[in-house]
Amino acid sequence: MKRIFIMLLIACSAFTTISAQQKGKQDNVPFNVKSLFWTIIQTWGDPNEVYSVNKNPETNQIESSVRITTFSADNDKFPHMAGKTYLNTSVISKSFKDDEPKSYQILHLSPGDNKRFSLKAVNENGESETYNIRNNSEEEMWLMCCKNPQNPKLRDAYAIKWVITKEGTKVNGMIYQITSLRPDKYEKPLDYSKRMFKIEGRVGDEIKDSLYNIYIAESREALYNLEDHEYVACIPVVNKRFEWQTELTKPCVGRLRCIFPDGSLCSAWIDLDFVPGETYHITVHNGYYDEDKDYERRVGRQSGKSLIAETVEVADVVPAEYQKATAVQPQDWRNSLAPQLKAQIELKAELVQMNIEKIKASYKAIGAEMQGMRDHYRIGTIYEDILKQNKELDKKYQDFITLVQDYAIPMDELPGLYKEILKFYNEQNQGLNEYFKSFGYSRESKPARKLQKYLNDQLEKYIKEMEKSLQ
Repeated sequence: MKRIFIMLLIACSAFTTISAQQKGKQDNVPFNVKSLFWTIIQTWGDPNEVYSVNKNPETNQIESSVRITTFSADNDKFPHMAGKTYLNTSVISKSFKDDEPKSYQILHLSPGDNKRFSLKAVNENGESETYNIRNNSEEEMWLMCCKNPQNPKLRDAYAIKWVITKEGTKVNGMIYQITSLRPDKYEKPLDYSKRMFKIEGRVGDEIKDSLYNIYIAESREALYNLEDHEYVACIPVVNKRFEWQTELTKPCVGRLRCIFPDGSLCSAWIDLDFVPGETYHITVHNGYYDEDKDYERRVGRQSGKSLIAETVEVADVVPAEYQKATAVQPQDWRNSLAPQLKAQIELKAELVQMNIEKIKASYKAIGAEMQGMRDHYRIGTIYEDILKQNKELDKKYQDFITLVQDYAIPMDELPGLYKEILKFYNEQNQGLNEYFKSFGYSRESKPARKLQKYLNDQLEKYIKEMEKSLQ
């Protein structure tokens, strides 16, 4: 009798343990959401659903599964519970909220929200598939992610989206039930992000760059020796943006070189320090680019850590074997310039001159107008254009000056450059004074006054720069 009692006690203990384990497993099951999905699928689901299950052949445990069901229902009947519709009584919302304690992620996107949402499913073999759950702002979506009750390494994702047709008579949607590895089981660890270098780029509206070749080398010299075809990636420009990233174990040097729509390589390029764990933000324009000043200051050419600082320039880099002006006597520095550097200086000077000629042509248009109808509106519009043209000219001035300073062309050459800049601004001011003699400082002359203020600010800025160069 005692033996039987002991056996019963052991059996009861084992049963209690098993019940507790099963209860623990069931704690992760979102019964309300699953019941909701079952009702919708049984009533309105398309039988031609996507359904797949992968199991471990040895343990028979599920490693991944996908079930995607499309449904369509009449709006006034979708779906009924106790005589009321789910939509009107927010039963879908209630089901997800009631099961929220069983989840580790829950998300609701309402119509009008522009966010898209995709779900990545990865199995034990590393194979992955991405499912675009929400594709447009008209859809409403609910998502819940829970630990799989049988295998805690897996994630059970439950999602539903729907949209009411324009006529208001139909509700069309999809239900997703996806089991896969939990993201924290396959995503790269934190130190991976510390090794990642990324470029986030934009291109200006004025240019039509379509692709960028990316080059990488361990040193400046190695980068200069790379051939045109030795790029590591070719990145497309989409909606005036481009992105690229790579994992690095140490700082390197890299190059961006544009490919034009006709397939030809740009004669200029951009060289940068590629630093692990950092992101470089860049905007490329016609003949110059907006650098990431914070990046350059922290880890780039202004940080003292740069691998390319000695030969970095705004839109191109000259090979190391070409001697820089710092090693040349002032009297013969022009003859010592490398052919590529000469070409760059000439190109940038030509861009400046083209901008100046464009401004002069605009002033001629004003002169013709003053000799004719003297249309205040047209004259004001031209002055607004001249202001924009001067701002573009200033960028080209700064681009040219940066190139000169980076290559340490003798400082006694700079005052002459600044004098030419100041001379052109003064010429414009004189023309404006003639205009004010004719029209005065009336309301119609507001664009001209804005232009003159800008010119005066520029004169002050470049006088200070010239004084600094003299020091």
